[in-house]
Amino acid sequence: MGKTLFQKVFDKHKVAELKGGKYQLFIGLHLIHEVTSPQAFAMLDELGLNVAFPERTFATCDHIIPTDNTERPFRDKIAEEMMKAIENNTKKHHIKFFSPEIEEQGVVHIVGPEMGLTQPGITMVCGDSHTATHGAFGAVSFGIGTSQVRDVLATQSLAMSPFKVRRVDVNGSLGKGVYAKDVILHIIRKLGVNGGIGYAYEFGGSTIESLSMEGRMTVCNMAIEGGARVGYINPDEKTYAFLKGKPYAPGADKWDKAVRYWESIKSDEDANYDDKISFNAENIKPTVTWGINPAQCIGIDENIPEPVTEGDKEALEYMKLQPNKPIEGTKVDVVFIGSCTNGRIEDLREAANVLKGKKVANNITALVVPGSFSVKKQAEAEGLDRIFTEAGFQWRMPGCSMCLAMNPDKLEGEQLCASTSNRNFKGRQGSSSGRTVLLSPVMAAAAAVTGKISDARKIFNL
Repeated sequence: MGKTLFQKVFDKHKVAELKGGKYQLFIGLHLIHEVTSPQAFAMLDELGLNVAFPERTFATCDHIIPTDNTERPFRDKIAEEMMKAIENNTKKHHIKFFSPEIEEQGVVHIVGPEMGLTQPGITMVCGDSHTATHGAFGAVSFGIGTSQVRDVLATQSLAMSPFKVRRVDVNGSLGKGVYAKDVILHIIRKLGVNGGIGYAYEFGGSTIESLSMEGRMTVCNMAIEGGARVGYINPDEKTYAFLKGKPYAPGADKWDKAVRYWESIKSDEDANYDDKISFNAENIKPTVTWGINPAQCIGIDENIPEPVTEGDKEALEYMKLQPNKPIEGTKVDVVFIGSCTNGRIEDLREAANVLKGKKVANNITALVVPGSFSVKKQAEAEGLDRIFTEAGFQWRMPGCSMCLAMNPDKLEGEQLCASTSNRNFKGRQGSSSGRTVLLSPVMAAAAAVTGKISDARKIFNL
């Protein structure tokens, strides 16, 4: 019986077997940011410890950084303290810091891949739940808590049990106006937000294989929203082409050896999975959320469902939506294109392509936030920023922005935001009564020009 990629990588990184079915797992790459690292470094100081392998740790700032006025000191005193902490800690422990000053900063899950740090067959962690993003490259990557950040800094290892592996196949051709974001929302809708607990999701099938690396990152990014700690895709020629020439990718003298290893850790044809499930791509429509978790979603042409559970009732009450009514036509106040889910160059290209010659509707606040300085520079070189600004969008500096309420970009009151981010929890975007609808960048563009949740296929003749 063959093995899955997860099993192979886990086995290769086991340091020791512990009691209770756990193993000490070596961590190949550790990404840190300004929110969950200060406390971890403080704990190291209290214990009199240094970072064990500083060359395996890389830092950036994203959660708290403003995307409009980035002058220092930041207006938010706590944000400024966090920035000073990561600057001081990385300097003290000789850790590479992708900072705004050198224009290498960006959302941690976008910077890692574009720098070539994220590679197939490695174990990697970050103090952020959406670390599953890096699984798009065939890495076993997952989010950890602050105390675990401390442990990895101090020992470059973690005590953990292996996950079960569920193979999630999507086969067939996606329809017009249907993107990777719709694929993962559809999967979460069917399997639920708790369906992946205890599992690593291995995504595969012809639909997944046809996705770009950006699309694959979007799918893996939201594996955590389905309850899975890990989401990954077996590496292939697209993976290798993306990585080749990146700053931290293997050089020409080591490339062939690296590719041989990457090929070796792919799941075997006869791999043993704990569970398998398959989806037909032709059944996936442009998808939007109607509730307060990512599983509460429907196709754009569907009606809001009747509540079945108390959670459904709570969601409809919070979102101020009526069952059996179309989601299409729901008024929006804010549109946000960005985040570690959909802030990459492909996402911006897709949205800009349909926005040419269009205008943002009256009374709509619309933001585009590139996921990194690299994305920002590339978009500006292609003229995408001009398309957005001429349409009426605000073109911002890189950061997490409106994905979460840790920076100045926040909803006010009961505003409803059409967002390309990954979570629609209560208060997620900064207002205790603010409402979030998750969708793809092209669907967000449609919401911006119409002022309401709209079918992008109709609006842009897709």
